[in-house]
Amino acid sequence: MRITLNGQAFEAPAGARVADLVSALRLRPEHVAVERNRELVPRSRYAEVELDEGDVVEVVTLVGGGSGVADAAGLVIEPLTIGGHTFRSRLLVGTGKYDSLERMAECLAASGAEVITVAVRRERLADRSGRSLLDFIDLERYTILPNTAGCYSAEDALRHARLGRELLTNLGNPGADWVKLEVLADPRTLLPDPVATLEATGQLVREGFLVLCYTSDDPVMARRLKDAGAASVMPAGSPIGSGQGVLNPNNIRIILEDLKRDDPSYPVIVDAGVGTASDVAIAMELGCDGVLLNTGIAAAADPLRMAHAMRLACEAGYLAARAGRIPKKLYATASSPTEGQIHPSG
Repeated sequence: MRITLNGQAFEAPAGARVADLVSALRLRPEHVAVERNRELVPRSRYAEVELDEGDVVEVVTLVGGGSGVADAAGLVIEPLTIGGHTFRSRLLVGTGKYDSLERMAECLAASGAEVITVAVRRERLADRSGRSLLDFIDLERYTILPNTAGCYSAEDALRHARLGRELLTNLGNPGADWVKLEVLADPRTLLPDPVATLEATGQLVREGFLVLCYTSDDPVMARRLKDAGAASVMPAGSPIGSGQGVLNPNNIRIILEDLKRDDPSYPVIVDAGVGTASDVAIAMELGCDGVLLNTGIAAAADPLRMAHAMRLACEAGYLAARAGRIPKKLYATASSPTEGQIHPSG
């Protein structure tokens, strides 16, 4: 019996079921999610769903792609809450682009992040090393945020989100109830498609997802996404992977003002474009609730040092935003007192 498996022709025994296919591929059922003819097959039904001649099957996995915590000075950094999730760290990091899975695991730990993003991708049916991203992620330590990265239509984003939920449900990870939604307009700019993003947000909310929505820094679209039920709006600081930092702080300020006017706790997280620690600090000083980044760490000359730096910058920016900076002035203001100054004799 011939089926199409992850885009390639595959010979399966007559009468084979999904469970037989997963077993033949030597995959762990809890590490994969399966679609048959674009319909999600829950893991509980693997043993009963029979494959037919001409079926199109997708087997996917995840790839790289409390109370306040006090710093050394005893200053409290309040936890970040999104929906029913609460975290001590306000830095969210990705898992892609590292030169090795070992380096990725080291940098995740160094960043202090509790939320890590992963992309939902086709399971690699033949891996030279036989290793999976999931073998290097402590699922007791991290909450996984599945990402619809690489989707260019609302339909594809919905499929990826549903598969991600199935995967994380199988793994018993608390990230099964949410998704980082990306619906891109084109592969050159990787800018979000506003119409498709809004459409997908509404549908995912209706299906019970907590939607963390990647968008441009357009305040109007940010308002519409919140109104559509997004649990968090995530405006880009600059294009994905560009390292240009926060290019339009004024728009970020407007988004913060608009979305928090009637709901001060509503989470706004800068996502994309962060290149170095100062970019993280700037985003947090603007009043953002967190920063999500990947390339800024993974592509740094020394990723481990940069992971430490991003962690400290997130904390520093949070504290600075709440400390209240001095006003900017055109002229100098002496910091030393003038009283008691010794004047030259004359």
